[in-house]
Amino acid sequence: MSSTILTQVLASSVAIADKAGEIVRDIMKKGELGIVQKTGEDDLQTQADRSAQNCIIASLAKQFPQLKVVGEEGEQDLSDVPADWIVTAADKEAAAKVSCPDKYKNVAMEDLTVWVDPLDGTKEYTQGLLDHVTVLIGIAVGKESVAGVIHQPYWNYKSTEPNPTIGRTFYGLIGAGVFGLSPVSPPAGQRIVTTTRSHGTGLVQQALEVLKPDQVLKVGGAGHKVMLLMEGEAHAYVFPSPGCKKWDTCAPEAILHAMGGKLTDMKGDKYEYHSTVEHMNGEGVLATAIGSDHAWYVDNIPQSIKDGVRSSLKKK
Repeated sequence: MSSTILTQVLASSVAIADKAGEIVRDIMKKGELGIVQKTGEDDLQTQADRSAQNCIIASLAKQFPQLKVVGEEGEQDLSDVPADWIVTAADKEAAAKVSCPDKYKNVAMEDLTVWVDPLDGTKEYTQGLLDHVTVLIGIAVGKESVAGVIHQPYWNYKSTEPNPTIGRTFYGLIGAGVFGLSPVSPPAGQRIVTTTRSHGTGLVQQALEVLKPDQVLKVGGAGHKVMLLMEGEAHAYVFPSPGCKKWDTCAPEAILHAMGGKLTDMKGDKYEYHSTVEHMNGEGVLATAIGSDHAWYVDNIPQSIKDGVRSSLKKK
């Protein structure tokens, strides 16, 4: 299959995410997490965040020197990144499987921005809630999120099987589909909502009171929440708070859209993902497993809640 710049970057990102997950597991195994607070106790960074980002950024820089990459942990010194952390080849299976839609075939390297969250769910990682943790690599073409990779370093980690497979990676490209995960529809006739477990504001509670879900799943990590939609565990992710950033949503949004779901801000407007955009998702996040359900949530969440999202940032 003839590859394009976009599918080359995606297939390489799959291999790189696998390696980053290996590093995350190794650091946990050694038990020296090196936790520091960035802006407070809900905004932590560990040695795993720093090392996984070094692996991802150095690997992308090695393979695609012209590629624009924005990582959660900011600019880091890549001069001492161990050679065995630098991934130099694409994932063969991803390179063979993903067929680039016509609309993206002529995309050039300068059109791309890659958004990296090396360890989404850091707080949960430090608390041992390991199934909440993901590595996120999202790829934007111009202003639009179009492809993404989600790696779960601890998928299946509770297995009692002998020598179980730990960790998995799945990925998607809008117009090409999703690979490594079989999407499941959420249960009909119910409304299950997932939201934050750590960054709650009064607006989150107000939205839940209005929506009257049958069940609320409070979990960590934006990647993990969107994954609940993909796997049929929840119908909607409702987060009327400015707590997450573009690197949290770029990869999950692309994969969700590739399987027929929808992710926007709380007002139903699309986020933009070009390299110079504001990092903060200042209008909150609203995502649904089924794209056609999205309008119902936009229509039923009161304007006062939508208008309060950005101003709630000032009160923090």
